[in-house]
Amino acid sequence: MEIVNVRIDSRLIHGQVAAMWTGVLKATRIMVIDNMVVKNEMMKRMLKMACPGGLKLSILNTETASENIKSKYPEDRIFVIVKQPETLLELVQFGFPLEEVTVGNINSTRGSRQIRKTICVTPQDEEVFHTLAAKGIKL
Repeated sequence: MEIVNVRIDSRLIHGQVAAMWTGVLKATRIMVIDNMVVKNEMMKRMLKMACPGGLKLSILNTETASENIKSKYPEDRIFVIVKQPETLLELVQFGFPLEEVTVGNINSTRGSRQIRKTICVTPQDEEVFHTLAAKGIKL
C-alpha cells in the first residue's frame, strides 16, 4: 500500500481529479474520507459515477479509513480526498500516516476569506492548518 497523494478538495471527485490526477499519480484506488458523505446515499452514488473506470473507490469515515489504511489495500496506490481540513486533523488523531497534503479547492463559506484563487478558509480552517504544520505535515 502506498498513499500517493492526500488532497483537500471540497468538490471531491470531479473532472480534474478523475481525468488528470489519478493518471499522473498512477492511483489504483480513490479513498474519499468524510463523516457526512459516508451517510449520504445520493452523494455516494454520485461519487461512484464520477470515479474513473478501472479505479477502486472507498468512501469511508475517518475512523474506518484510519483502520483500513493499516491493514487493507496492500497492493493499492491510494489517492486520498477529503472535503475539509478538519477531517485531516481527525485522521491524524486516529493514527493515519499523514506526511503531506495538497490543498486544492476549498469553497467559500460564511466567515471564510479567500487566500488563493480557489481556496477560502475560515478561522477554524487556519487553526487546523497551523496544528497540522506544527506536527510536521507539509501543506
